[in-house]
Amino acid sequence: MSRADCTKNWTEKIYRQTEVLLQPNPSARIEEFLYEKLDRKAPSRITNAELLGQYMQDAAKEFGPGTPYEQFDRRSYPPALISSQQEKVAELLSVGFQESTAPECVLWKAQRQQVKELHTEEPLEAAGGTLIQVGECERRLGAAEREFIQMSAISFLTPLRNFLEGDWRTITKERRLLENLRLDLDVCKTRLKKAKMAEAKAAMAPDFQETRPRNYVLSASASALWSEEVEKAEHVLRVAQVEFDRQAEVTRLLLEGISSTHVNHLRCLHEFVEAQAAYYKQCHFHMQELQKELGRLPNAFALNSTHSMTTAGSASEDISSPVDTDTLKIEEVQAPATGTRKAKVLYDYDAADSSELSLLADELITVYTVPGMDSDWLVGERGNQKGKVPVTYLELLS
Repeated sequence: MSRADCTKNWTEKIYRQTEVLLQPNPSARIEEFLYEKLDRKAPSRITNAELLGQYMQDAAKEFGPGTPYEQFDRRSYPPALISSQQEKVAELLSVGFQESTAPECVLWKAQRQQVKELHTEEPLEAAGGTLIQVGECERRLGAAEREFIQMSAISFLTPLRNFLEGDWRTITKERRLLENLRLDLDVCKTRLKKAKMAEAKAAMAPDFQETRPRNYVLSASASALWSEEVEKAEHVLRVAQVEFDRQAEVTRLLLEGISSTHVNHLRCLHEFVEAQAAYYKQCHFHMQELQKELGRLPNAFALNSTHSMTTAGSASEDISSPVDTDTLKIEEVQAPATGTRKAKVLYDYDAADSSELSLLADELITVYTVPGMDSDWLVGERGNQKGKVPVTYLELLS
């Protein structure tokens, strides 16, 4: 009995919590419950990830070109993506402009146009490329989530619900019936016990005054009446005992079926784990693909430096910022007492001017920020060297 009760209690808790995991929205769960009770098919519901992906793609279409999603900084590209372009540009510059002695203006214009195209070539289309790519990935994640929810409902939730609403209800009904038969058996035993006590008392000293009010008749022998009552009580007791034994056997067989229920639930649990593993594997694959796509996109955190300086310049007309990044003198910048962090350099970086610090891949440097400085840059220190470094080339360490 205790094992069956334990199985029921924990199965119910696991079932409820799995429902919450698959559908956190209680209103949606109630709606699905009502559709199920009305024996009607619930309408398909879009997942939150799919809705987010749709919003991102719609936003990209409405934003169009000319937004920060379209602006990019050359420093936001990993060097591997632009190395081939750099080689082509260098080749044209050295061969086409320096060594070529062709006086034809047409040739010069053609070479200049080719260099211009190489300089302005972008890895993928404009018009909200980042939002479109991330939105499409979110929609794929949402589709994988919906498939996982459907598979889990079929392979895991349905067997648990069938046990709670089918097998356990049958067990509960038979146990209740067994309890009622046990009470009837106790009543029969009590009746027989009282009849035997009355029979013994009547056999010792018959009391006609006692039997007259009960039977409304006079009897010469009270013990004969009680003997008949004992026989009836024994017959009723035998019948009640047979019914109780039969019901006890039925209940015992049902309770023994709990073991097979555990085996079935274990199989369902394995299927749930497989479905969950497949879902997370799909998510991991989609996110890896998204990272590859974003690697060919302008980095979302590296906006066009021209755009940043323009915004900063327009704001400084009314309010003077604490530090002007255009006139920032690196040698005068002092490291704060707190707030410095270590950073690992991801790619080689050549300083564009004396205010920047050249970087080598895999080296560790100390970085910190300066009030009023562009958020895309940090001040980096390596020994006695100091200069600005782009954030996108760093991996900040704790």
